[in-house]
Amino acid sequence: MLTLLSMFYYICLRRRSRSGTRGEALNSRRAVESGQRTALPVSVEVTQYAKEVLDFSSHYGSENSMSYTMWNLAGVPNVYPSSGDFTQTAVFRAYGTWWEQCASAPPPFRRTPKSFHSRDYIELAFEEPVYPSAVEVLETYYPGAIVQILACSLNPFSQNPPTDIRWEVLWSGEPAKVMTPQARQFSPSIKQLSFPTNLLRLEVNSSLLEYYTELDAVILRGVKERPILSLYKMPLIDMNDLSDSEDELSDLAGPFRQGANTGNGYFDKLPYELIQLILSHLSLPDLCRLAQSCKLLYQHCCDPLQYTHLSLQPYWARLSDASLGHLQGRCTLLQRLNLSWTGNRGTLTFTGFSSFMKACGLSLVCLELSCCHFLSEPCLEVISQACPRLRELNLSSCDRLQPQAFTHISKLTRLRRLVLYRTKIEQTAVLSILAFCIELRHLNLGSCVRIDDYDVVASMMSARCRSLRSLDMWRCRNLTERGLAELASGCRLLEELDLGWCPTLQSSSGCFQHLARNLPRLRKLFLTANRTVCDADVEELAANCSSLQHLDILGTRMVSAASLKKLLQSCPQLLLLDVSFCSQIDTRVVQELSGLFPKVNIKKSFTQ
Repeated sequence: MLTLLSMFYYICLRRRSRSGTRGEALNSRRAVESGQRTALPVSVEVTQYAKEVLDFSSHYGSENSMSYTMWNLAGVPNVYPSSGDFTQTAVFRAYGTWWEQCASAPPPFRRTPKSFHSRDYIELAFEEPVYPSAVEVLETYYPGAIVQILACSLNPFSQNPPTDIRWEVLWSGEPAKVMTPQARQFSPSIKQLSFPTNLLRLEVNSSLLEYYTELDAVILRGVKERPILSLYKMPLIDMNDLSDSEDELSDLAGPFRQGANTGNGYFDKLPYELIQLILSHLSLPDLCRLAQSCKLLYQHCCDPLQYTHLSLQPYWARLSDASLGHLQGRCTLLQRLNLSWTGNRGTLTFTGFSSFMKACGLSLVCLELSCCHFLSEPCLEVISQACPRLRELNLSSCDRLQPQAFTHISKLTRLRRLVLYRTKIEQTAVLSILAFCIELRHLNLGSCVRIDDYDVVASMMSARCRSLRSLDMWRCRNLTERGLAELASGCRLLEELDLGWCPTLQSSSGCFQHLARNLPRLRKLFLTANRTVCDADVEELAANCSSLQHLDILGTRMVSAASLKKLLQSCPQLLLLDVSFCSQIDTRVVQELSGLFPKVNIKKSFTQ
């Protein structure tokens, strides 16, 4: 055992010694140990706020507004040190775990590392590259969502970007449940970088929070000169530094060469299926490393049955064409693939993506491509040709895809779930998709601002998509009572309907009462920020929608405590009720209703 550990340690040190920076560190360490002194450069610390928001995965606000949008994170604070719900802050689209309990939520991917907690992200550019000494995030409402802070070697304002773009984790942690919604300045201890940076990425997970987290500003502190440590410690062994090249390891094989112990320790006596079951619990990197250990495990680790579900999202920073090429031969039975967040800034190309899809797309039924900015019209064309069995497609926040690219989706006639949140899809492409993809069960058109007439779209849904179970029309600016009436009459199986921030719907037309009478299966209904929702609408929901679980009527002035009590009595499955900014529902009413119905999570935001 001692010999094995010594060999392993020697390999790791040998690998590390090949790096120039590690060699410098070792030389500096020797200099310190021998009594030599190194002059430390004097450098003034630079403090700067974010100059520009470059990319993000979601936001609560509108594409044509500044309220609750990620763009509020650029510049100096708007709100801090005040606490509360303010429109001038940056707010992500979701919080809590109840979103994952909805019928429209896809099942989680297997093999996702337990250390990967991120659900959303935002990337921020600063004026000057620095070696960071501190990162400070001003959180003004329900803090605790940040789980990772990363820095990039790329200067987004440079005319000559480097060929090798590196991302380094400055800090990471687990999701936190901060007990108070009060504002705070979050400034974790960060690691030192070997390169200057002016591009940061915040990754968040709001699943433990009671309400939407709100961020006001981000401060980057650092120096322009590279700081020199006074003492270098022996580097920790990093498994990622072990090469998978047989040539590099051949001269270190020693006792593991032919003629040494070639047995498998009776491991090969186990049934094939049992070994496969054991390996199914490994993460993807561990599976790839284990394949290098012996021929028996190489065979098992490369078995296509280990790659029927593949999530590459946790490895977005390192995924490249070469990575897909390495996996391509193992994914011939691939059914579910998650490439969300991957391939940006040139790490994936059309050539690498199309080659992988042509080789592995035949059995694919689920494809997650959220925030994949490498996608182009030829990429969607390849998907439509190589994935004839595709049932789920997520293009959320692929906001750089040109409108004409979406026409290829209509060829995927077996689609059941389609997410187009924050894309540039236009009305012609939507109508074509609805005409041919008649098996659709779940459709997300939230924040699709280029659709000219949502009434026409609703009419097509009513005629062609009668199996629809969930529909997200968040911030649709021109849906009227006519389109909603057709939708409610034709899509009678709807269980989830998001009409949040749809200002053209008026309760006085009777559209919400008609909706309640025609959609008795409703479990989730969002009427967020519709000022006209009234007691009659709530009472109609109480009378007809007894299965209701989630209701959001934020911002209405015309709903009373009496109608809410009637709703709570009639809907025993209700779990979430948002009455924030409802002028007739004060904190005292919320406390009273919460006492009478303790199983219901009643939300009431505040400002100070």
